[in-house]
Amino acid sequence: MLTISSCIAQDGLQSFLKPSDSLNSKRTKAVIISEVAVSAVALVGLNQLWYADYPRSKFHFINDNQEWLQMDKVGHVYSSYHLGRLGSEMLQWSGANSKQQLIYGAGLGFTFLTAVEVLDGFSSEWGASTGDIIANATGTALYVSQELLWKEQRITPKFSFHTTRYAKYRPEVLGSSFSEQILKDYNGQTYWLSANLKSFFKYSKIPKILNVAIGYGADGMWIGKGENSAFISNVNHPRSRQFYLSLDLDLTKIETNSHFLKTFFSVFSVLKIPAPTLEYSATEGFRTHILYF
Repeated sequence: MLTISSCIAQDGLQSFLKPSDSLNSKRTKAVIISEVAVSAVALVGLNQLWYADYPRSKFHFINDNQEWLQMDKVGHVYSSYHLGRLGSEMLQWSGANSKQQLIYGAGLGFTFLTAVEVLDGFSSEWGASTGDIIANATGTALYVSQELLWKEQRITPKFSFHTTRYAKYRPEVLGSSFSEQILKDYNGQTYWLSANLKSFFKYSKIPKILNVAIGYGADGMWIGKGENSAFISNVNHPRSRQFYLSLDLDLTKIETNSHFLKTFFSVFSVLKIPAPTLEYSATEGFRTHILYF
């Protein structure tokens, strides 16, 4: 009886996760309501957690393009791309055609992050950033252009993170817990463009899941810009950019009839898989990592 129940549950999950062959009005309504509700809750929560403690101001722009060695801008590209990908895949699940997926789904990231910029613009502590808006548009364009050009995503932005020694000196800025540091400590973040080799060399014997990835990171940042010595005088380290070359895996290329696994692989594709990596920075020169996180 337990085995039968388990099979029924698995079949039900398979059926639920399987994209509709034609436009399913119930699924479409569910997608729209879910996206609106989640976005609204996220914006309200962000307003209470991030902006409520600071006074409001007239809407204004700031120029923060020189801060954090542009790591925050790369993060905007990454976030906009994957939110747009999520919106598009949710519409695909509802049975929407490719045009509808691109028009109404892929713009989810840009729309949501633009709303965040509006909140920034009305805060006296921050301000709307033209650099952020351009980065948001770039992430959306990266997804849409590949769908128009290749009908597939051959190049995927990915993310990896490792803890650094810097956060303990400025936890209020770089994060006091691991979850906060993932978001705030730009020193430990690495953003990647992971390209699927088989997609570019279709008639080769390269494994379908093998990718090559180029990454960008930065180090030695205690503050957004300027010299670190004003904050830390005894543990100073020069600010520097890092560039990486590594292998990666595209798990979405694994052939399976399981829609659960397909969904899992799609969600997991936001992360770079640890692999042997070559690093270059102006301060350290070339370095190798057996496994880089």
